[in-house]
Amino acid sequence: MKRRFLVWLTVFCVSALAGCGDKAEEKVAVDYGSSSLYTKEDMQDAIEQIQAEFAAWDGCELHSISYAGDAECNEANLAWMNAFERADGDTEPYTQCIVFESSFHSPEKEAGAWIADEEYTGWQWWLARSDGGQWKLMTWGY
Repeated sequence: MKRRFLVWLTVFCVSALAGCGDKAEEKVAVDYGSSSLYTKEDMQDAIEQIQAEFAAWDGCELHSISYAGDAECNEANLAWMNAFERADGDTEPYTQCIVFESSFHSPEKEAGAWIADEEYTGWQWWLARSDGGQWKLMTWGY
């Protein structure tokens, strides 16, 4: 009887641990596209900011992140990023901005702000920085 219980307990523990995993370990498809403005390393630094924010979204699964293209990094959008920063009371102007789009799946139940069990596509992530500095996640959404 003890032996059966120990075998059952071992199988249960191994099964439970097999389902554990860190969101950071999930496979996310990344499309860096092509850019004359940013290196792959620049983009990866920005993606890490996005993934850090996304990690706090309980129950959501990030599927893909793709660079939206150099055309989005224009003077009008840079002025918009600087307007966000001034609203926060910071005065150092941003000189670069970058945009990514993502797809993710919302939690199956208790979705909070999300529609439960829904695939979201075209979700935008806007980041800005001063020449070569650290990217700051400014805003996200549709």
